[in-house]
Amino acid sequence: METRTTRSHASPSSSLRRARFRRIITISAFSIFFTSAGFLLATAPAIASIVTLMSCPTDAESIALYHTADEAAAGINEYINSHPLSRSLHANPAWTESRPHLRYPESQRKHSLTAATLIGPGRIPVPPLVFLEEGKSLVSISYLSTDLCGHVGIIHGGLLATLLDEGLARCGFSALPNKIGVTANLNIHYRDPAPAGSYVVLKAEMTKVEGRKVWVKGRIELLGDTAEPGKLLVEAEGLFIEPRYAKSLPKLFANQTKRTVS
Repeated sequence: METRTTRSHASPSSSLRRARFRRIITISAFSIFFTSAGFLLATAPAIASIVTLMSCPTDAESIALYHTADEAAAGINEYINSHPLSRSLHANPAWTESRPHLRYPESQRKHSLTAATLIGPGRIPVPPLVFLEEGKSLVSISYLSTDLCGHVGIIHGGLLATLLDEGLARCGFSALPNKIGVTANLNIHYRDPAPAGSYVVLKAEMTKVEGRKVWVKGRIELLGDTAEPGKLLVEAEGLFIEPRYAKSLPKLFANQTKRTVS
C-alpha cells in the first residue's frame, strides 16, 4: 500500500507579504538611526555653545582674567583703575565691578564687535572697566585710541553710538526678569566732538521698568583728572525689551556670584 506524504506550501502572496514587511522594518530602522545621528551632529555645536555660555566667568573672575598686552596698555589700565572715580566706586558696596567683555567664551568672543573687533592697540586698548549698581545705574570707563576716527582726530560718531547702545542695554538688563534684552529704540544727541586718544566715561541710569521693558538714559563724557563730570560729548535714551524666549537663553549678562567691590 502506497503512502503519500502531503507537503504544505505557503502561497506566493503570503511569502511576498512577509518579505515586504521585513524590508519595511529594515528601512524604518535605518531611517530612525540616520535621522537621530543627523540630529545629534546638527545640534552638537549649539549644545556645546550653550554649555560654554552657562559656564562663563563671573564678574569677579572677569577682573582677574585681564592681563595687559604691552606697556602702553598697562599704563592705560593703571590710570583707569587708580582714577578718583574708580576709587570712589570701589569704596561703595552698592556697586559691583567687572570687565564684561571677558565674560564672553573665547570661541564666541572672537566674533563680537565690541569684545574683539574694537578691542586692541590703536582702538580700545584695554577692555572697559564697568561698575554696576544693579537695577539702577552703570558707569563704564574706557580709553579711545587713534584708529577709531571719522574726521581726522575725532572719534567716529557711530562708535559712540555703539558704546551707548551696549552700555545702556547692560544697565537695563539687570532690571529685566531674565537679564537679557534687545534694543527697540535708541535716540542719540551729539553735543561735542570726541577727541581721539581720550579717556571717556559712560554713565547710564534706568528711568522706567514695565515687565519686559526697560527705559534707560545715558551720556558719554570726557574723563578729567577728578571724579567731577567732564565735558559732555553725547547723550542718549533707549528702550530695551526682553524677548519672550529669553527664559531659555543662557544668562551671559546676569551677575554671577555678586561681588561687592572693596
